[in-house]
Order: sequence, then structure tokens, then C-alpha cells
Amino acid sequence: MTVDRTLHHFPLDPASRQVRLALGEKRLAFTDQPTRYWERPKELTKLNPSGMVPVLVETPEGGRPLALCETRAILEHLEEAYPEVPLLGSDPAERAEARRLLTWFDRKFEFEASGYLLHEKIEKRLLGLGPPELANLRQGKEGLKNHLFMLDDLLQGREWLAGKRLSFADFAAAAHMSVIDYFGDMPWREFPAVKTWYMKLKSRPAFRPLLSDRWPGLHPAGHYDDLDF
Repeated sequence: MTVDRTLHHFPLDPASRQVRLALGEKRLAFTDQPTRYWERPKELTKLNPSGMVPVLVETPEGGRPLALCETRAILEHLEEAYPEVPLLGSDPAERAEARRLLTWFDRKFEFEASGYLLHEKIEKRLLGLGPPELANLRQGKEGLKNHLFMLDDLLQGREWLAGKRLSFADFAAAAHMSVIDYFGDMPWREFPAVKTWYMKLKSRPAFRPLLSDRWPGLHPAGHYDDLDF
């Protein structure tokens, strides 16, 4: 059955990037709909009362559209509806670990690291809230390093974050880190295991559209789209 998909997203939003990576890895075609969510467009709020991206709209041939809102709900739907390319794995322990890390990145990592950096580097610019505050940038960079120490240790004994297989956990981590890397704030040299893991992800076909992302007035670091950085 043919399904038309439209993804309402913001290119530099980690939550949106998680869904884009999952769709790409599962080889599910979709239409990009970049959305200025901070302007509260009516089309978006009709689909998602929270007014937030991502929102995935699936319309089966001859059927009614289904609007899927919020990252975790979309990812779970994709895994259940399109299991041919599994992204949670078949091993119960790895599935539990992938879900744990998903929560880690979307809660703890964002609260202690990416939330500070992306608010200062992106949100304040889009909302016209003035220049970045150095104290918040320092706090975000310190939090980022604390998390990277943990991840570097984790990856010493694992091929992927949750275990032997690529999973949603890898995409959650890469979604956050890739936006931080867009601004050149990832200290890759200090964390070689994390860098090697990220290079593997960066080389996957699903990742390529992210490397071409650009937003007016927000320019990426010179190495951002370099596979051999």
C-alpha cells in the first residue's frame, strides 16, 4: 500500500532530526516541510496543539491522513508499522538499553548540555532575544563534556550505544550532537571513541540530508559536512 508522508520539522531541531534519521534508515520516503514553529503557524497548531515539531502526517492511498506528534510517539509508530529495518533490536536487554538512552538524551542531556547551547546559539537568534550569554555557554559546554566522558567509556566496549546493533539511541545522541557540531562546539579530539562512533553514523546514507542543512543567518562550522573531520 502506498503511503504519502509529510514531515513538519525544523532542520536544526534535535527532535526533528531523530525522526528524519529514522525515516531515512528505514528507507521511507517523505516530503520535507521545514516549519518556523516559533511563529505558531496555524497549519502546525491544527496538527499538534502544542505547536511543536516534529509532526509526521501519513496518508495511505485512498485513506484518511494520520497526524503523528512528538518524537517518541513517532519513533514507536515507525518501529511498529515498519519493522523490516528494526531500530530497537530483538534482544530485550538491548531494547531496554535503547529506551533508557533515548530518555537520557531527550531529558538529561538536553537539560544539562544541549539545552543551554542551542538556546543561546539558535533560539535567542530566532526569537530576537539578544546575544548569547557567556555563562550559559560555559555551563552547556561543561555539561556536554561530562556526558561525553560517560559516552566515551560506554563506547569502549560497544559497537553502538545500546549494544551490537544500531538503534534509536544512536539517532537520539547523533541528533543532539550534530546540531551542536553545526556550531563547532563538539570537542571531538578529547573523546576518540565518541568521534569514531559519530564518523560511522555520519557516513550512513540516512545522515546525508542533515549535512546539507543550512538556515539563513546560522552558518555551520567548516568541518560540519566533512566525513573525514
